[in-house]
This record gives sequence, structure tokens and C-alpha cells, in this order.
Amino acid sequence: MKSGNKGVACTLKGCNIISSSREFSPEYVLRSETFTADFYVCRESLFFFADISYEGEAMVVVNVVILVIAFAALIKGADVFVEGSSALARLFRISGVVIGLTVVAMGTSMPELAVSVSAAVQGSSEIALSNVVGSNIFNLLGVLGLCAVIKALPVDSVILKRDFSVSAVSTAAVFAVSSAAGLFSKRFFNLDMGAVSATVSRLSGIILVAAFIVYIVYLIFDARKHPCEETGGIKHSLWKCLLLITIGLVLIITGGKAVVYSARNIARFFGMSETLIGLTIVAVGTSLPELVTSVVAAGKGEVALAAGNILGSNIFNLLFILGFSAIIHPVSVNTASVYDMFILIAVTVMTWIFSLSGRKITRAEGWIMLMCYAVSTVFAVLR
Repeated sequence: MKSGNKGVACTLKGCNIISSSREFSPEYVLRSETFTADFYVCRESLFFFADISYEGEAMVVVNVVILVIAFAALIKGADVFVEGSSALARLFRISGVVIGLTVVAMGTSMPELAVSVSAAVQGSSEIALSNVVGSNIFNLLGVLGLCAVIKALPVDSVILKRDFSVSAVSTAAVFAVSSAAGLFSKRFFNLDMGAVSATVSRLSGIILVAAFIVYIVYLIFDARKHPCEETGGIKHSLWKCLLLITIGLVLIITGGKAVVYSARNIARFFGMSETLIGLTIVAVGTSLPELVTSVVAAGKGEVALAAGNILGSNIFNLLFILGFSAIIHPVSVNTASVYDMFILIAVTVMTWIFSLSGRKITRAEGWIMLMCYAVSTVFAVLR
């Protein structure tokens, strides 16, 4: 630092200060852990300009705060969206089964939609894909596993035959369009984890979205053939339903953008790949609505809702979210994501087998699923 009668100019790492004054005073000391030294600000200063670039720990803290607030907005937004959508469905006397597999499932998957679409728009296709795959793995192993640990989880025969089948076929279809080309290339096993090995094209995205629409239409027609009476549920007027849906969507979209922004910054600081961040932090964070909904449902004995919510969310993630993201911007698939798709297929088959044995997931099987999720997470971190 240099001083003189007319002013002072100092430059520190991360901070450029220009000050004009007549004297210094030790009283005015600005201290920061992010700076390498203390410096004095002149008393009676009339002009003080600072260009501070937040680096190091300060940057991480700011982005973690943003991430926490964004997740809170996602969860609250999903909750409000589901409440408004469910009330709207009841207002028009739509079957509760359809509500659980469509409205609730899609509502709790809105965070994944917001994050993946925002990532696609920003060109971060690694997050768009790894978020979907990571969320599905967490839904099956983490959420269903925890629900089963709390209370043995019976699986409805209709859900077991129809929705588990659709989930398995959807997983296989996404693997085919996202990983098959890269896997069967001669150079696949010589590629680094971050190397791009395949791409989900816009055409593939259109096919996935079309398949999801066919599934939803089938659910609606099937529900009309087997109607059931509605019991209970929150009832709102039409205008309040629309207001809740609007507020929920605003919170979800805003939170989704903030999650992508903060997660990318944190990933860069720690030298982590966007695939790893999307597979772990973002995937678990955006799956919190499914976790809360399913755990509460299992605790209240609404086991059909718990299983239906998870399977419906996974189908929505695979077909609509990934498909829509690819339509916006072709999704690049790196080597790590191909391995993650293998894990998702294995997890889907394992969960299906557990459900078929006695048509329920036992507490012991729930613990096995939770341990498998821990192992898969460790593998994602260490690879």
C-alpha cells in the first residue's frame, strides 16, 4: 500500500481499491478471510470504489446459500403445484388413481423438469441427463427403500404389471437412444469418464415425448373403464386452483434456474464434473418432493400412492423430461452417464424382483436398497 498527502491507491488479490482522502485512521479497518491482508479506508473519504471478485471460500458459501434457497423454492413450489393440480383434478372428478400416477407424479417431478430444461437451455446437457438418471436411481433405491424400512411396502397388482413394465421398458428405451451407440463403438472402453460417447438427438427426444403422451392417454382411458369414487381431499374453487398452480410453477422454474447456476459454480470450484454434481446433489435435491410425499404416504398406510408416485415420476423423468430437454438442445452423453444407465437398469430389475416376491418390498429388502444407493454414490464420487 502506498500513501501520500492527496490520496491512496492499493491493490490486493481479489480486490481493487481507489480511495481519495487527506488522512488515514486505524479505526477503519476492513478485514476478510478471503483477503491476504488488512487495509485501511481513509477517514473523510468522499470517493471509494471497489471491484471485489468473490473467490475461494466466499464464492462457495454464496453458491451454497443460493442452492439451499433454490431447493426450498423447488420443494415449496412442487407442494403448491401438487395441491392446486390435485384440487383441480377433483373439481373435474378425475379418478384418484390417475391423480396419483399423473398429477402428483408429474408435480413432484417438476423440480427435475425445471433443472433439466434449464440445463438444456444453458447448454449443460451433462446435468440434464445425469439429473434424470440420478433422480430415478434415488427414487427407486433411496425413496422406496426408506419407505420399506419404515413399513413393509405392498405393491398393487395393477401397478406391478402395468407401471413397473412401462418403467422398465422406458429405461431400456432411454438406454438404447442415449448409450447404445457409444457402448458398441470400438473406442468406448478407452474413453475417459468425461468424454462424450453418444448424443440424444432431437428426433429421439420427440419419440420419447410421444411415448409419454401415449402412456398418459392410456391411463386416462383405462381409468374411465374402471371408475372409482373420490373420497376426501382438499377442495378449492377454480380460481384458487389456477392461482396455486401458477405460484407453484413460478417457484419451480425460478428455483430450477438457480440450482443449475449454483451447482455449476460449486462443481467448477471443487474440480468436480457436472455429471457428478447432477447425479448426486442436484438429483437428490430435486427428488425431495418424491421423498417427502412417499414417506408421508407410507407412514399413513397409503402404500399405493407411495409406489405409484415413484414409478409415475420415473416414467415422467425418462420419457418427458429427457425427451423435452433433447428437443430444446441435443443432450450429450459421456462415458460416466453410460455406466449410470447400466446402474439404473440393474436397480430397476432388482426393485421389480423385490416387488414380485410376495408382491411387497420387505424391511430387509429396503435396507438392501439403501445400502445399494450408498455404494452407487461412493462409486460416482470415486470414479
